[in-house]
Amino acid sequence: MPSKDSKEYSKEHSKEHSKALSRKHSDALSPTGIPDTHWYQSFAAAGLHDPAIHGELGHWLKLEGSLTRALQLRCQHSFRVEILSEGFTRPNREEAHTLGLSPRHNAWVREVCLLGDDTPWVLARTIIPMATLTGRGRRLRHLGRQPLGAYLFSNTQWQRGLFETGLCQRESPDQPRAARRSRFFSGDKTLLVGEYFLPHGRFYADE
Repeated sequence: MPSKDSKEYSKEHSKEHSKALSRKHSDALSPTGIPDTHWYQSFAAAGLHDPAIHGELGHWLKLEGSLTRALQLRCQHSFRVEILSEGFTRPNREEAHTLGLSPRHNAWVREVCLLGDDTPWVLARTIIPMATLTGRGRRLRHLGRQPLGAYLFSNTQWQRGLFETGLCQRESPDQPRAARRSRFFSGDKTLLVGEYFLPHGRFYADE
């Protein structure tokens, strides 16, 4: 039977782990992370509010297929995925509503940065409901540095829904200005993927 001291250590270790995950998640969002974003049902609707998304950026916002693969082809030397945070936490209220989840329920939330030639190009935030993490979906918790897109597009049971276009309310010029997101479906399972385009990725004609 575990001693009282070992129980106390386990409890404190669990608390510290939770605090570390929280700090890591917060650091990833600020000051150059993902800002609040207004989502529009179509690219055209978003373009009425910010005409600057047309042109080169528009190509990326409307790109079909795997964004990861398109970015890899754009690289001169290297492409890599840097994990910013991942773990069980509550999605924001808007994300929960989009997925039909209770705002009190946790989901697996994964945030990564996609770097081309060692330059941050895209931030990606994925919300995976608990129900999606059963069966084959358990693999989604253990992707590591494997791009999520590579996994989804290599598994024919996953189908992508319609794109939404996001205009970011950035507080720093280093934050993304625009984004896109879509839901993926596999039977009754679903997940939400948001992709946020960073200024250093040269997606914006005026920056």
